[in-house]
Amino acid sequence: YLEHLGERWASSLPMNTVVLFVPQQEAWVVERMGRFHRILEPGLNFLIPVLDRIRYVQSLKEIVIDVPEQSAVSLDNVTLQIDGVLYLRILDPFKASYGVEDPEYAVTQLAQTTMRSELGKLTLDKVFRERESLNANIVHSINQASDEWGIRCLRYEIKDIHVPPRVKESMQMQVEAERRKRAMVLESEGTREAAINVAEGRKQAQILASEGEKAEQINKAAGEANAVLAKAEAKAKAIGLLSEALTLENGNAAASLSVAEQYVSAFSNLAKESNTVILPSNTGDISSMVTQAMAIYGSLGRTQGRSLREGVAPIAPEDFLEIPPAPEPAAPEHTSSI
Repeated sequence: YLEHLGERWASSLPMNTVVLFVPQQEAWVVERMGRFHRILEPGLNFLIPVLDRIRYVQSLKEIVIDVPEQSAVSLDNVTLQIDGVLYLRILDPFKASYGVEDPEYAVTQLAQTTMRSELGKLTLDKVFRERESLNANIVHSINQASDEWGIRCLRYEIKDIHVPPRVKESMQMQVEAERRKRAMVLESEGTREAAINVAEGRKQAQILASEGEKAEQINKAAGEANAVLAKAEAKAKAIGLLSEALTLENGNAAASLSVAEQYVSAFSNLAKESNTVILPSNTGDISSMVTQAMAIYGSLGRTQGRSLREGVAPIAPEDFLEIPPAPEPAAPEHTSSI
């Protein structure tokens, strides 16, 4: 590396030909009789033969230098092999020429020592996580020292970091364990979320079912209430119509016909629920049963008249129509088994 730099410096020194053309982005340092005289600017320049000599040629472009691989020990005593790339620029050709013998070599050595110093402040895990801050710290340290050399370090980038094989294996095992841990945590969280969702679904289902049952009971009660009211209204209308019909001509005949129909209907349902029934002796005499019912109706009518005069509540006509025929007390009864 040093031989390469020496060849570059030797081949880049031009001869004094009185008339010189300096390229852009270059600075030629001229000495007159062994002392610094001036720095030639890009373009046309004139020198005095023999007295003036071009001593240094500095490039003002950005220079890229490969920092060789070196070993460094981290804060947790792990030996690392690390290399990098350094980007710098010469800002002051006079300081770069007379402040240090070889500016590029000096900056390279400074970068290596600064890198080892900064790595010694960090653990192995932080070296990988804080790579950008490590680069920034190295640049800051180099600029503090290279200010007297007229050189400005623009940036430093770490290329490769090599760790021992055993450390690499342990790091791989740690990564796998961390991944398994994350997988187990995610699986447990998924199981918990699923259980919560199932419980929440059951809760909502029970709430909806209870609300539906409640609404059903309310609707059923409302329907039953409406049915009771409808039956009551129908019964009231029937009572009104019946009372009007009984006051008309032939009303007693219509009442007798209704009693006879109810008697026949009741007689047809005998022995349907049980094989043993008790019957009066004159079961087949419909006319006597109708006459008895009409006599009861007449007595009820006279009783209602007296109740109305005395202020007592009358008996409804439908109660009379639904009164079953009473058996005659003097007639003998017999039991029939079907």
